[in-house]
Amino acid sequence: MTYLVNDKCIKCKLMDCVEVCPVDCFYEGKNMLVIKPDECIDCGVCEPECPVDAIISDNDDNGGKWLEVNKKYADLWPNISEKKDPPADHEQFKDVKDKYEKYFEENLE
Repeated sequence: MTYLVNDKCIKCKLMDCVEVCPVDCFYEGKNMLVIKPDECIDCGVCEPECPVDAIISDNDDNGGKWLEVNKKYADLWPNISEKKDPPADHEQFKDVKDKYEKYFEENLE
């Protein structure tokens, strides 16, 4: 089992999870974070830290989709090990549905 970040993180990026991760397996994109599944030690300390429930187990019903997204972008985006401030407008996106389709940015330059 591994933990994954889903689209609830998009445009929220609160980063409470980054602060508690003992192995620094979070990677930062322009408007969301991902977890590198091969580095995650399945400790689960990140999951309850996320105030928007954006961290799920790969055993979750939608785990397959998010496993692929997390794998792909963890290999492309930079590692992050310290909490940063969230986007100024994060509160207005907290309960928005289908954020991946609406707002995801690959930020590959």
